[in-house]
This record gives sequence, C-alpha cells and structure tokens, in this order.
Amino acid sequence: MRQERRTLSMKRNPEQGVTLLETLVAMTVLAIGIVAVAKVFPSITGSQIEAKMLTTGTYYSREKVEELMALPWTDAALSDGRHPGGTATENMGSSNQWHRYYNVTTLVGALSDLKRVTVTVTWQMQGSDTTTTTTYFRR
Repeated sequence: MRQERRTLSMKRNPEQGVTLLETLVAMTVLAIGIVAVAKVFPSITGSQIEAKMLTTGTYYSREKVEELMALPWTDAALSDGRHPGGTATENMGSSNQWHRYYNVTTLVGALSDLKRVTVTVTWQMQGSDTTTTTTYFRR
C-alpha cells in the first residue's frame, strides 16, 4: 500500500499550473520570435524610403514633361541640347535631394516635326539612383 501512494503522488495534477522550466522555454521561444520579426523592420523601412524617393523622382520628371508640353514649338526651352546647359541641374525638393535636367533633340527626315525630350532626375541614396522619362512632342 505504501508503494501505491508513492506512485499516486508522482502523478501530475493538471490544476497545479506550469513549472518554472516550462515558463523559461516558452519565454525563450517568444524572444527568438520577437528578434526575428525585429530584424525584418529595417529592411521594410529601407524599401519604403527607396520607393518614396523613386516615386518623387518620377513625379518631378513628369512635372517637367507637362511644363514643356505647354510651351510653343519655338520656345527656347525646347531648343536642341541639354537644359540647363553644361552640367548644371535644377535642384528639387525641400532639401534639394533630387536633381533634374532634360535633353531636347529635333528628329530629322520624315520625322522632322517631332522633338524627343528626355527628362532625367537623379538622387543619392546608398549610391546614385536615376529615373528617366522620354516623350515626343509634335509640331
């Protein structure tokens, strides 16, 4: 009979709760999960910033195209060459992060009533990034 009591006392009663070891294992698994999720956030944030820079650069490029489309064919801003001249650029944005310039080329031959306008916007973010918009204007 004594042996029977010992066996009964070693059985676990489900109402007693969890042991310290079980709690430590659960906390370790939870901590590993939190660290894994935390490592993903910087790459997500970096991608969001990069996408915002590209979207803004594209906006500035399209903005210049729209501005040039409103000009008459003979306007000086639509003369052949790089605008602004040389290596100058238009600085864009509140902190001048984007730099814009454009090239105009009048096509020859049967297409002489067309001008090709290529607007380029550059910015710095972990290296140099660029977006280019090319469009054609008809006389």
